[in-house]
Amino acid sequence: MHEMTITQSLVDIALEEAKKANAKKIVSVDVVLGEMSGAVDQCVELYFQLMTKDTIAEGAKLNFRKVPNRAKCRKCCNIFNIGDIFWKCDKCNSYEIEIISGKELYIESIEVD
Repeated sequence: MHEMTITQSLVDIALEEAKKANAKKIVSVDVVLGEMSGAVDQCVELYFQLMTKDTIAEGAKLNFRKVPNRAKCRKCCNIFNIGDIFWKCDKCNSYEIEIISGKELYIESIEVD
């Protein structure tokens, strides 16, 4: 259910930025969504459609760029995709890793008329 709060923030930001640009219509919103963000894109899209009704964003297309979970090993500096169960370096098997992507959740761009 946290998608509702996330989507409300996205809608608020998009409308605010469109207002600053004196836009008459929001055509599309590009969102970067990390695998670890906890947001489900289909839910965000549904809430977006509901929350933008009767606004300049009504009918806008919501585009998602999904970012995979990636980590960097602190021992050997290897960068790798994080697996589902074991979060360890696939090169040296160290568990000393740093998450470098997958937590993203932000608006990358807004197309307006």
